[in-house]
Amino acid sequence: MSISFKNAFGMHPEAMVIRERRTQVLAENIANADTPGFKARDIDFQQALSNAQHRQGRNPTRTHEKHFAIDSSIRKELQYRNPDQPDTGDGNSVDIHRERNLFMQNDLAYRTSLQFLDGRIASLKKAVKGQ
Repeated sequence: MSISFKNAFGMHPEAMVIRERRTQVLAENIANADTPGFKARDIDFQQALSNAQHRQGRNPTRTHEKHFAIDSSIRKELQYRNPDQPDTGDGNSVDIHRERNLFMQNDLAYRTSLQFLDGRIASLKKAVKGQ
């Protein structure tokens, strides 16, 4: 019997790659908080994950009416964010507090996927060793 890593790890490897890309985008926003004319960007995580799953032949489907619907339409994952604050006159749309909060939330989600994968790998090692 062979082990299917796609089945064993689920969506977490793709999610970690997307979260890593999102970390870079959010860090760029924070770094450019004082750059005149800079527009804050973000990655639509749900869309990016859906696109990654479609590229790998997985079609996410709703199995229960209370599950979140995943939009399968193709669109750009990296988008400019609508500013929550009025323009300060320099054209910069970065809200540093929002960016820091999103950065921390993204970091927690990344670590959660990492912990899941670590546990799954430990379980697979036990299965291989026959423990």
